[in-house]
Amino acid sequence: MYPSVLQNYIRNARFNTSSTPKPSLIITPLYESHVQSTVICAKSMPIQIKIRSGGHDYEGISYVSDLRPFVILDLFNLRNITVDVQNDIAVVQVGATLGELYYQIWKNSKIHGFPAGVCPTVGVGGHLSGGGYGNMLRRYGLSVDNVVDARIVDVNGRILDKDSMGEDLFWAIKGGGGGSFGVILSYTVKLVRVPETVTVFRIERTLEQNATDLVVQWQEVAPHVDERLFMRLLLRPVDSKIVKGQKTVRVSVVTLFLGGANELVTLLEKQFPALGLKKENCNETTWIDSVLWWTNYPLGTKPETLLDRNLNSADFLKRKSDYVQNPISRDGLEWIWKRMIEVWSIGFVFNPYGGRMSEIPSDATPFPHRAGNLFKIQYSVNWKEPGSVAEKNYTTQARRLYSYMTPFVSKNPRSSFLNYRDLDIGINTFGENSYEEGTSRVFRCFQKSDWESTYKFGGYSCGLACSVPT
Repeated sequence: MYPSVLQNYIRNARFNTSSTPKPSLIITPLYESHVQSTVICAKSMPIQIKIRSGGHDYEGISYVSDLRPFVILDLFNLRNITVDVQNDIAVVQVGATLGELYYQIWKNSKIHGFPAGVCPTVGVGGHLSGGGYGNMLRRYGLSVDNVVDARIVDVNGRILDKDSMGEDLFWAIKGGGGGSFGVILSYTVKLVRVPETVTVFRIERTLEQNATDLVVQWQEVAPHVDERLFMRLLLRPVDSKIVKGQKTVRVSVVTLFLGGANELVTLLEKQFPALGLKKENCNETTWIDSVLWWTNYPLGTKPETLLDRNLNSADFLKRKSDYVQNPISRDGLEWIWKRMIEVWSIGFVFNPYGGRMSEIPSDATPFPHRAGNLFKIQYSVNWKEPGSVAEKNYTTQARRLYSYMTPFVSKNPRSSFLNYRDLDIGINTFGENSYEEGTSRVFRCFQKSDWESTYKFGGYSCGLACSVPT
């Protein structure tokens, strides 16, 4: 039983080897009182608690530790979801997955949704504790921008809600990092309205097919266009199908529009002519079907698929992130294409900001990346070969491309996304990290909670550790 529970929610095979440190104990609470008992018991012992929700932490922080002994508080049984359509809210326990949340919303309403990630097996606990972004963030902001209440077990084993935990702690748990202030049990979230018809499309271009023109124009359009529109770019080096023996870069535009195809085509004909969008490129569907489509399922897939907690195989993987605040020039892009082809194995994901993200103050939550950011970059590599040689090869490639990108990304500090966990960044003891102005407030809450000094750090699993579509 122990190995199966441990391995069921390991989403990165780098941390599922014989040499990976193992917990002394895995606690799988069925009730909130079990969490309280665990916290109270551990307080009297020299032991580290690791808190796991969905297991998607890119660096395995929620279930691996170099400190001994440690235990995993695995919350996968705490997955109750209550949807209240009349009041536009849902109460969701942190062991639920995003797919389960989306499914329960759909079961209760066809005109409600929730702005969160596109990987359905991600745990709610880790996703929201790091901010929670998805393809409706330009319209509705982050997941944490739509949190209205929460329940948390503090260092003394007390269950607190928004009123009893106080303003600072409630602020801190909305993006301040999982496992930093206590054990979050549930979030109450505000549901958002979605139209009965949404539109999705995916268009691909290579360098021989005006991909550079497309990316140049995308940078000017994607962060500033109608906030109902989210256009993600996937960029990957590939073998050319047009020029035999030549390497190229493929750019895929993957889109969700909260509206119909005719309106979308008219909009992009004017604002994004380099794309050349036609109505036949578009698929009109429902919001719940778009969720599955974004997970690489064909339109018409049954929504019950979202209840499967094992949709994605656990590859070996490495992720890094950056923020871009000024458009990258054509010359800069052409230089980047050469570096991508040189490194070869690493792909990019460009996620546009703007819209609602530019309207919310940077100190509204601990998540500071608001106005001034054009898009976020994810560096992505997955591999199948086990062993330290392969790991060193692929992670070194990721670090090389990350280094090459230095002139084009944010500076002083070079910002990154907390939920794209990346231990290469290291520890900054001066607080000058990606949290900027909110850092000192987060740190005060951290000290006040006394969680670190009592239990050491044991973050929720978080992030979006799904394979990037190719």
